[in-house]
Amino acid sequence: MIAPGARADEVRVGPLTRTDFVRYAGAGGDFNPIHHDDAFAKSAGYPSVFGHGLLTAGILSGFACDWLGRRNLRTYGVRYVAQVWPGDTLILSGEITSVTGEMAEAELRVERASPDGERAVVLRGTASAIYAEEEK
Repeated sequence: MIAPGARADEVRVGPLTRTDFVRYAGAGGDFNPIHHDDAFAKSAGYPSVFGHGLLTAGILSGFACDWLGRRNLRTYGVRYVAQVWPGDTLILSGEITSVTGEMAEAELRVERASPDGERAVVLRGTASAIYAEEEK
């Protein structure tokens, strides 16, 4: 049922690896060494390489499409909060925040669970989608 407060089933992706980051770099054409070269990342003040923000946003967009329906999705936006590191597992979640007419608005979130058990929000998103009358 589409109603405010309805939640998507949580989805976990990962653990992410450096190979995932390199594969994304190849697909997206972003070969910034901060995402694949540990020495470079450390020289820039980071503890290691980290994932591309658009990798995380792309994973969340797939979740939004699966949950709300690719053909129904009308808007999608994200706000980056923190980096994703090798070994992190992404935890994707969503909740319907409002329903007006045939449009549902949703808030989306990605948390990371690090290998040591730390959890933190890394990405927040919003989406809107139309839905069929019989889904009300």
